[in-house]
Amino acid sequence: IIEQWERNRGFYVHGGGITCTGGEPLLQLPFLTQLFHECHKHGIHTCLDTSGWPYRKEMDAEYDDLLDATDLVMLDIKHSDPEKHKWLCKVDQAPVIAFGNKLRDRGIEVLIRHVCVPGITDLDDELDNVGRIIAHWPNVKALDVLPYHTMGKKKYDQLGIPYRLEGIDALPKEQAKAARQKILKGLEGEIARIRHHEVSL
Repeated sequence: IIEQWERNRGFYVHGGGITCTGGEPLLQLPFLTQLFHECHKHGIHTCLDTSGWPYRKEMDAEYDDLLDATDLVMLDIKHSDPEKHKWLCKVDQAPVIAFGNKLRDRGIEVLIRHVCVPGITDLDDELDNVGRIIAHWPNVKALDVLPYHTMGKKKYDQLGIPYRLEGIDALPKEQAKAARQKILKGLEGEIARIRHHEVSL
């Protein structure tokens, strides 16, 4: 991978690097850690694109080793509500929040991504609560709100896997832009609440 990157180094004139995405790259933690450390030896920027779900506190030492060589994390917030997150993703939300807290404590820059699914993750309360979560992570540098699309449905059909979002239409880009503003409003409200609480103390 490093050799391939080096062959194309001349194309990366704007500080480009290597992004590990998936699937879920944290499921290959030893390889990912080795790759990122090797990247840093060659002066290559490293970016991790993850749901954060595989993170476990008892593996803190292993994650610290990875994060020592991680420059940027793109972290997905699938759903702000723990129970609805479990329904949507079939996994607990707690590790995602714990990983976000870990990145905050390490001071690693984070780009948050939230996919707006009509009737599920585009509701006002949901967007407000996504903002409330992000407000506790001052290391967040950007927010991408992505409109849900149906391009993945064909793959599920071909694999014979039930598609959980059957019958849900794609979200227009304009609605995703509006949703981003609602998230930012929730974020600002939570920051104001935190500051008021600190002043009261």
